[in-house]
Amino acid sequence: MPRERLNKSVVLAALAFACGYGGDSRAADLVDLSLEQLANIEVTSVSGRAERLADAPASIYVITNDDIRRSGATSLPEALRLAPNLQVARSSSSGYAISARGFNNSAGNKLLVLIDGRSVYTPLFSGVFWDVQDVVLQDVERIEVISGPAGTLWGTNAVNGVINVITRPAAKTQGALASAGIGNREIDGVLRYGGSFASGGHYRVYGKYFEWNNSVLANGAERDDAWHKGQAGFRADWERAGDQVTVLGNAYRGAEGQPPPGTISTGARFTLGDIAIAGANLSGRWARSLEGGGNLALQAYYDRTERSVPPTFTQTLDIFDLQFQHGLQPFGAHSLTWGAEYRYAMDEVTNSTFFAFLPGEVNQAWASLFVQDEIALRDDLRFTVGARLERNDYTGTEFLPSMRLAWKPSAGHLLWAAASRAVRSPSRLDRDTFVPGRPPFLLAGGPNVVSEVANVYEVGYRGQPAGSLSYAVTAFRSVYDHLRSQELARSRTSVFFANEAEGTVTGVEMWGTFQPLRNWRLSAGLVVQDPDLRRKPGSTDTVGPSALGNDPNHQWLLRSSLDLTSRHELDVTVRGIGRLPNPVVPSYTAVDARLGWRVSRDFDASLVFQNLFDPSHPEFAALPTRSEFERSILLTLQWRI
Repeated sequence: MPRERLNKSVVLAALAFACGYGGDSRAADLVDLSLEQLANIEVTSVSGRAERLADAPASIYVITNDDIRRSGATSLPEALRLAPNLQVARSSSSGYAISARGFNNSAGNKLLVLIDGRSVYTPLFSGVFWDVQDVVLQDVERIEVISGPAGTLWGTNAVNGVINVITRPAAKTQGALASAGIGNREIDGVLRYGGSFASGGHYRVYGKYFEWNNSVLANGAERDDAWHKGQAGFRADWERAGDQVTVLGNAYRGAEGQPPPGTISTGARFTLGDIAIAGANLSGRWARSLEGGGNLALQAYYDRTERSVPPTFTQTLDIFDLQFQHGLQPFGAHSLTWGAEYRYAMDEVTNSTFFAFLPGEVNQAWASLFVQDEIALRDDLRFTVGARLERNDYTGTEFLPSMRLAWKPSAGHLLWAAASRAVRSPSRLDRDTFVPGRPPFLLAGGPNVVSEVANVYEVGYRGQPAGSLSYAVTAFRSVYDHLRSQELARSRTSVFFANEAEGTVTGVEMWGTFQPLRNWRLSAGLVVQDPDLRRKPGSTDTVGPSALGNDPNHQWLLRSSLDLTSRHELDVTVRGIGRLPNPVVPSYTAVDARLGWRVSRDFDASLVFQNLFDPSHPEFAALPTRSEFERSILLTLQWRI
């Protein structure tokens, strides 16, 4: 859609929004959900079983469905900006770099992401293709964000954090929903319908589509990175006599522009061709509650992804995964949980003369076994110890132990400490990358790359000293060894990947919520960290440690959620991100706002403004080819039947 026409549409829609009429309204969510109730939200990512957020001994932040709604976010990466313990940096119209506790780059590889129990990291580079991952945000129950290691429960790659996206059961999404958004940077739409089976159980089906315009460069020229994607899927749930069964699936297809390097300096107008993405996944889960407090769970999924990146490579990846978990009936002071997982991947890459993964076809398998015991030393003191053994085809068996101590001196206070060992196992990018695609090579793989290791120590506090105030503080120190480096070969005509870097990251992360009035809530977060990454003696990599991540030494977040009336909402978010060191990206402060109006019980409207006081700013990557993100406005209308 032409920009001029789109801008006129936004103005007309905004006028219609401002001149609308009143109607029935439902009760405001802030009135219904107190801070005490938020503390009682059940989370599962810390111990592998349901527990109150107030009792979870980890640095965990929960993004609720209402948080997402009131932010106006239209994509999963944008919703993740609500977590103060994540660094979310947008690099292009479709690209994001997301991390916790440092090491943020376009191939971030130390953050594990789950969507309804399905791991979405790719063994191509041990990271996440954020242009692929999507959900209907209206159907998200919550997003649990852990900063810090969780390898005992979730395996390798859960080094610096875990993002666990949990969608609502189909029984909670009955009826029809239609949502449409139009703005000067994007258009999007969602259709969803939920119903019930005659024999019991519930289901929902959905379809969604969006288009994002080109981002712009510092000189105001458009960058050829516009993209679009369509996605459809379903979920079905049955519950009977202690058994719960869930089946869900998704399919998607999209394309995104690929601006070539050098376009700005030469002024040439040429394209490399669009990146094409497509895929589908199918998951099934069965859970049973046992007498005496025990439980069983079995999950299986299949995930297929296709990616074509002209002129460098094309990939087809098929992953099969099977997981089992058994929580034993508590005995004495012990609550024991154990489980196993088997994962198999078939990766086929079509290489080019510029770049190659060699060999082109690789089948890989991962197998793991874990056990964890929570011991009640006293009524107010719990000690959790566990370990996972995980085998991969590159480095054999890895050992991932952890210990956590939690002391609850009173109902509103929790003190905890933890020590963990986590690893990031090698990926195809570490071992099999060759540049160019044929010899003689300038980059000749990494045949001896081993797992990166992190020993992490944490101490934290979470409390609610008053009914209107809650906060959490965590101090951490992560000691890394065998970090990836790029070494000069003896011939001095090529380089290869090795593990000749090390270092530490020390920091503090904190957040809190204050509700001064029944209809007004304030939230704030701050992360301060000091990375010290360096090459080992004898390493020839003079720039590698600084390329492991481009992270600010501080970032902060302020949010205000105000119910102006029973039908009108005003939400304001202010984000401050410190300067990125290499490549240098200036610090910035962004102010976003949302005006929401519940026209009737079944019809909502909202206006979302981004970068209200900043015409544009960069968030990641180097000049002169990096994107700048402009001020934007989005009108969203939503109907429920």
